[in-house]
Amino acid sequence: MASLKYLAGYPEPLLAQVSTLISQNKLGALIARRYPESHTVRTDRALWDYVQALKTNHLRSSEPLAKVQYDPQIRLLQHALGTHRLVSRVQGGRLKAKREIRIASLFREAPAAFLRMIAVHELAHLRHQDHDKAFYQLCCYMEPEYHQLEFDLRLYLTHLELQGRLAG
Repeated sequence: MASLKYLAGYPEPLLAQVSTLISQNKLGALIARRYPESHTVRTDRALWDYVQALKTNHLRSSEPLAKVQYDPQIRLLQHALGTHRLVSRVQGGRLKAKREIRIASLFREAPAAFLRMIAVHELAHLRHQDHDKAFYQLCCYMEPEYHQLEFDLRLYLTHLELQGRLAG
């Protein structure tokens, strides 16, 4: 089950179902049927607008974002699909902190629901740094299907890896 590295930690019966789908060559069709809609968020500017709209709807009182962009440097092997950073810079005699969100370039072509899931995940880090209960409650508040989307994204990554389309 080395090809199921994105699904590590899930129960064995579930992994067996995924392995069956893979052996029957049905995993890609299942994902395509479940998530047929793509998105038009292809540029960094469009991504900025997309993430800002989510932030405005759900996290109005959070600190502002300085930058949101696709990042081709994010490597899936380091278990990152996006990053949230607090960048500190000296401006004059003051230390300024700016928040940045970077999302793996993989999401330019991913189904729309997966882009939303990763954007919600990174926005939740504005309030909660750790992946604790409060963090996941906020994710579910912003995207009620968050946990299902996270699992399905893992299936999608597994499918891409099996197809040789992941440069992790």
